[in-house]
Amino acid sequence: MITGAHLLFSSTDPDADRAFLRDTLGFPSVDAGEGWLIFRLPPAEAAVHPSDTPFVQHHAGHNLIGAVLYLMCDDLAPTIAALEANGAQCSPVVEAPWGRATTFPLPSGASLGLYQPFHTLAIDLE
Repeated sequence: MITGAHLLFSSTDPDADRAFLRDTLGFPSVDAGEGWLIFRLPPAEAAVHPSDTPFVQHHAGHNLIGAVLYLMCDDLAPTIAALEANGAQCSPVVEAPWGRATTFPLPSGASLGLYQPFHTLAIDLE
């Protein structure tokens, strides 16, 4: 029985990115040992987008499907303000038919997406 999902971030500076997830985003975590934090994330949903080329990540001896992460929020403007008050730097907002979006860099230089969806949410399903 599938009980959940575990998302992996690849980072060139894992300690700094872990601190950002903990301190800036406020994600609770458990220490799996030696400072290896595993974070509780908000509810999630997944979508399959078309691609012209394979998007894979090699991990644990397998080519696994690649993924892009967008965190979701109810109202983008106050969420951006809160993130920036905690030290994050958000990119200009992009307006799209599916929602409003921004990105912000982690200390390692990689970025996460953040959006206010306009579509029906799968996380609301029971």
